Amino acid sequence: MNKVLVCPVAFNENEKLRKVIERFLKCRVRSEADYLIVDDASNDGTTQIINGFAAQGVKTIRHEKRRGVGAAIRTAVQYARRQGYEILVIMAGNNKDNPDEIPRLIGPILKEGYDFVQGSRYMGHDGAGGDMPFYRKIATRIHPRLMSFLTKKKVTDSTNGFRAFRLSIFGHREINIDQPWLDHYEMEPYLLYKAITLGFKVTEAPVTKIYPSRKVGYTKMRPLSGWWSILRPLFYLGWGIKK
Repeated sequence: MNKVLVCPVAFNENEKLRKVIERFLKCRVRSEADYLIVDDASNDGTTQIINGFAAQGVKTIRHEKRRGVGAAIRTAVQYARRQGYEILVIMAGNNKDNPDEIPRLIGPILKEGYDFVQGSRYMGHDGAGGDMPFYRKIATRIHPRLMSFLTKKKVTDSTNGFRAFRLSIFGHREINIDQPWLDHYEMEPYLLYKAITLGFKVTEAPVTKIYPSRKVGYTKMRPLSGWWSILRPLFYLGWGIKK
């Protein structure tokens, strides 16, 4: 077994997820990492696509009911800890992330002693390409400024789901990913906020985020409810409402 587990999370991604898997199987990090897909109760053929790659070492855990992206990340963390992995890489299941960039995330952990590496599409370049919705261009610039202000550490991209972290951080008593309010998009900023404020060694790494054409479905996040889900961990944690 490798030290690293790479995990895309997916709900109804169908052919986009097929491309995600095929790209990983061809990438240079394949021999250094195991691969698990958390299927959040897809019902559009995504599950069958995943199963078609089982012979090539693609593992999967399927939720019987849709639980949310945060719950899917929780499932990945729990599985990885049980199996004894050291590092977990989370990435999108909709083909926005480039698996050839995984070494940029795990390198600082393996070679420099970092605990948490946040992928940034805005670190030294504008790596946000494709058909990115305008409201997300604005929101993905505002959120890291709020994160930076509250954590007192400069962050350039706090909403990018492409990241890697040591699984040992979950042994800290002040990180509780089992809280129900983290079932959706709240989990991702929660993890980054906690890693920074609890004194773990955190850095960013430049990555790209390519949005597919709108006609094939570029996001499942709703402009209002989705972005409140991303924002509220900052308010809850910053004001001490939640732990």
